[in-house]
Amino acid sequence: MTAVVERQGAFVFKGGPVTLLGPEIKVGDTAPDFTVVGGDLNPVTLADSKGTVRIISVIPSIDTGVCDAQTRRFNEEAAKLDGVTVLTVSVDLPFAQNRWCGAAGIDKVKTVSDHKDLSFGTAYGVAIKEFRLLSRAVFVIDSNDKVVHVEYVPAAGEHPNYEAAIEAAKAAK
Repeated sequence: MTAVVERQGAFVFKGGPVTLLGPEIKVGDTAPDFTVVGGDLNPVTLADSKGTVRIISVIPSIDTGVCDAQTRRFNEEAAKLDGVTVLTVSVDLPFAQNRWCGAAGIDKVKTVSDHKDLSFGTAYGVAIKEFRLLSRAVFVIDSNDKVVHVEYVPAAGEHPNYEAAIEAAKAAK
């Protein structure tokens, strides 16, 4: 079994540095595959959206302020982007994600859960070792599975650069 890369101090959570598990993904990399769980409890993989540009918005928990705002913002932007699939990944259970989306009127972003085995988190280097949550990040992947934009947000309370992600997705179309 291959050892998981540990990146100590790569993210600030609850006021202190934490360890992220997995490699740091870079622009130009082939996007790693993953298996997460959709709202219907069925598996969702990268291949399920093959042929589209993907924005993958990663959040610690849907029930927190910045995560709420990030998901709402990408939902609003997704409505304007034909041919772009937007996934929001967290370790929240699919039931909680469905409840939140229903209450918030979120219908353009697909929320998926990495609660089962942190497949996404460890493949994309966003799994927080100390808390079994995901750090905040945004990845844009083109229709050929090449990573065209990466942002590892340095701290949980900070927003990503939404405009940079949206522009990268538009350019990748």
